[in-house]
Amino acid sequence: MNAPSSEHAATFETADDLEAINRLYRERRWSDGLPVVPPTIERVERALAHTSRPRHDVVAHVAPGYGAATVERVAINCVLAGCDAEYLPVLVAATEAVADPRFNLQGIQATTNPVAVWIIINGPIARRLGVNATFNCIGQGTWANATIGRALRLILQNIGGALPGEMDRATHGQPGKYTFCCAENEEAGPWEPLHVERGFARGQSTVTVVGAEGTMNMNTHSKDAAELARVIAETMMHPPSNEYVHGGEPWLLLSSEHVEVFKRGGLAKPDLKRELWERSKMPAVRLSGKELERARASRAAELGEIAADTLLPISPRPEDIQFIVAGGPGTHSVYVPCFGNSRAVTREIPA
Repeated sequence: MNAPSSEHAATFETADDLEAINRLYRERRWSDGLPVVPPTIERVERALAHTSRPRHDVVAHVAPGYGAATVERVAINCVLAGCDAEYLPVLVAATEAVADPRFNLQGIQATTNPVAVWIIINGPIARRLGVNATFNCIGQGTWANATIGRALRLILQNIGGALPGEMDRATHGQPGKYTFCCAENEEAGPWEPLHVERGFARGQSTVTVVGAEGTMNMNTHSKDAAELARVIAETMMHPPSNEYVHGGEPWLLLSSEHVEVFKRGGLAKPDLKRELWERSKMPAVRLSGKELERARASRAAELGEIAADTLLPISPRPEDIQFIVAGGPGTHSVYVPCFGNSRAVTREIPA
């Protein structure tokens, strides 16, 4: 059996007993608190067969401990999480993405904030692996969503060293820190899908990582595009917010029913982003005194002097508001506030 973060994935022997193996992983803090799949040599080799990269290639150094995420170590954590072997290329690309400086993994891993890493998968691989983009897409019930999201968390913990209470200082955390993964329902949207908007061809497969603070359900039966945009924007507006302090990158999961309302109202993607950006501007006086001081320090170069009556935009530009079409039928969409000083990163998943 392989250790999940040893120098060259050292092999050690233990009793061939699932309870004993899980006891060992609990004692060494190599699990996320849930039962693990033993990363036997055979299982790891099956995963490695799905990539052309050598096993000792370093994919990234993972903050905050900056452990070397070799392809083999990624594969070990992939097995631990229960992933099918063919999921490995997704995890390799996701590991590269979170290590991009724009994502600010050091801040995300070591903060008191509950931020989790949300994985969005686009392109042909999402359909081939069965990544859920419809009913309950960020909930339970789909093997690919659950295990891919879980595997990245184990990589962040076992290779990055972000153990709760040690380098991971989250005050409360959130359920998304177990797993947070879905696909975009590309067929249901009238606009170009996320990966195309971000510069990739429709036929390419990609993974996008987002520093997500949580989720807020928005249930509205409105059939008027302007009214729907207003109530969504007013949901996004909240004073105890990293996004207004730093200038964020808010995300939305829009249901097909709400997207149809915007389509009938003649709103293209840039139009909707502009509408939400304008309507979600918040008077600086709504921040607490301490947060107003922080906003003045963080956003002076962007906004100049911030007075009590300054209207703070939730993001520096309308284009920074991001959304995907996902979920089943229903009058629900989801607001996903982001960490603030983090930006989503997209990487291609090799065919």
